[in-house]
Amino acid sequence: MFNAEKVEPKVKELPEKPGVYIMKDALGNIIYVGKAVILKRRVTQYFRSSPKPIKVQAMVDNVDDFEYIVTLTEADALVLEATLIKKHMPRYNILLKDDKGQVSYIRMDPKEKYPNLEITRHPKRDGAKYFGPYSGNITAKSIVSIIKSVYGIRTCPRKMSAKRECLDWHIGLCLAPCTQSVTEREYRAAVKGAADFLSGKDDTAEKLISEKMTAAAEAEDFERAIKYRGLLAMIRSMNARSLAGLKMKDADFFAYVTDGLRSAVSVMPVRGNKLLPNGNYPSADAGEDGEALVSFIMQYYENNPVPSEIYVNINSDYEPLTQCLTDRKGGTVKIMFPERGQKRNLIKTAEENARECLEKAADKQQRERERTYGACDMLCEKLGLKSARRIECYDISHISGTDKVASGVCFINGAKAASEYRRYKIKTVEGNDDFHCMAEVLSRRLAHAAAGDEKFAELPDLIVIDGGKGQLHAAYDVMKNAGFDLPMVGLAKREEEIFTTLSSQPIVLPRDSAALKLLQRVRDEAHRFAITYHRNTRMKRINTELTKIEGIGEKKSKLLLKAYGSVDRIKQLPLEALETTAGMTRPAARAVYEYYHGRLEDGAKTEEEKNGG
Repeated sequence: MFNAEKVEPKVKELPEKPGVYIMKDALGNIIYVGKAVILKRRVTQYFRSSPKPIKVQAMVDNVDDFEYIVTLTEADALVLEATLIKKHMPRYNILLKDDKGQVSYIRMDPKEKYPNLEITRHPKRDGAKYFGPYSGNITAKSIVSIIKSVYGIRTCPRKMSAKRECLDWHIGLCLAPCTQSVTEREYRAAVKGAADFLSGKDDTAEKLISEKMTAAAEAEDFERAIKYRGLLAMIRSMNARSLAGLKMKDADFFAYVTDGLRSAVSVMPVRGNKLLPNGNYPSADAGEDGEALVSFIMQYYENNPVPSEIYVNINSDYEPLTQCLTDRKGGTVKIMFPERGQKRNLIKTAEENARECLEKAADKQQRERERTYGACDMLCEKLGLKSARRIECYDISHISGTDKVASGVCFINGAKAASEYRRYKIKTVEGNDDFHCMAEVLSRRLAHAAAGDEKFAELPDLIVIDGGKGQLHAAYDVMKNAGFDLPMVGLAKREEEIFTTLSSQPIVLPRDSAALKLLQRVRDEAHRFAITYHRNTRMKRINTELTKIEGIGEKKSKLLLKAYGSVDRIKQLPLEALETTAGMTRPAARAVYEYYHGRLEDGAKTEEEKNGG
């Protein structure tokens, strides 16, 4: 809820200078970061102007406090805003969460003697050339396949260390400069051809691939012919995206749309006069349209190369942004609002993509809300709880009482809160005793809370125990003895019945109930987290046992465990089996055998050899 008593006095103290303001909720979480030319005027608008857009009001209703940082210029504020958004990922800022997954780039450094091709998701300012972004059906991997087939550019690591030609050379996919199979001049010519193809200047690739496909088919090498056919289809798909009548080297088109509550941005890159697949970013931002788009563009170019031309669908003041991007690029950048012609048509296409993204995001958000917040509300109704905001679940994992560990997972508002997960090594329980293991874990968790440990300070609204009536009441008694009285339920796996401390009869919810599915997700996540921790603990112990053997390091230990699964199995292996294990040497195999069976004298036979095995 909006805290007027805390906020109003601070608004009066705001300076009339540029800077960044940081909105926080009642738990101290950063929910929105914005920049302002004049801090006092901009922040005052949030709390005193009325009526506000729905999306702005939604953010303001959750403001409990705010902070601000004064900067020298608006451009400095813009840079700081992007940095803080990237660090804190506030709920009401537009964030770079693409609905198609991450894009990728092709890296080529012309300064190297024999440049190679690399695929990367994170372009750097290292002087190399980056081509892209590629996503969707036109991937960087497929483009690299075309370049290798046509130009023979190497894709091996930057430092060449080969002493003979690799498989790529033998099948015609690399010129093999590492073995001087090609002169530097010839390789440079191939690099230039590849760069021209990536920049949209060279259209010979389609012809060359077509010729190779025909030759492979005539030679009855149909597998290779099919591969060339796929590459040819990719080239034609790229050529179909050529912008007829428009000469444009590199440019990005940004369109921002909003329905008043949510918003979305679509980015359409143009490279070498070809339109690449667009990226769509839905959001619940609380900024004004112009400032939201500026903030997004600044974030976008944190991880993407800056083109010379940027086109936008909102006519606003882009001077500080232009200054920042020009500095980042190291060359002139123009941000333009096209009003007519083909560039305006491209902006309209980007707007249509953004609106479609917005509609899909609205449906997805509705489903996600039903799965999380809605499920919590339903759980409160079915179990008679005041709140189900924070749910914690605990599970035990071990094998026959060895390597006993426990997990504690936390869901907040129906979603995983991984930063609140906890792992426990069981310290006081001997043998196979899940009841006492659970008692130890709950006692330790609640003791931390009672002692004022900040990491355990927030108590759960509901504790979920994996098990039926017996497990539930045993855990409940431990909690009462610790001086706490928190809602607790047990979820029995077989029939998925919910046991409570208030009734001897279980609650049975429909299998498709959102409330039941939430409890199942919490229980299953606790089980997964416990098993993972147990497996890691057990493997560490086993690795430690094997690495005690002279000549067996962590690498050989892992090889043995991967091959045979357990130390008990390794103990039973004959020397011959150990010697023939991939990655093992004869001395290492003998060391393992002698560790478990006693020292072998030179020339002595193993038990298997004595028995004619």
